[in-house]
Amino acid sequence: MMKTQTLLPQFTIAELVFQVYHSGLLTPTHRQQLKTALLNDSLTEEDQTAINRLLHAVRRGWLKVVD
Repeated sequence: MMKTQTLLPQFTIAELVFQVYHSGLLTPTHRQQLKTALLNDSLTEEDQTAINRLLHAVRRGWLKVVD
């Protein structure tokens, strides 16, 4: 059986949120990390709230999504 390799280093949602708010930018790497976390389906309520706040900040224009 082949093991799946994770290409991105381990991270916590709190670290991710800090990085995004500190830079003001949501990069492709950040988006991939969010996608991985959401698909993993083991988020705490605190993590879900943090992700919702990130998305709210993007919608409000407080954070910029970059390619």
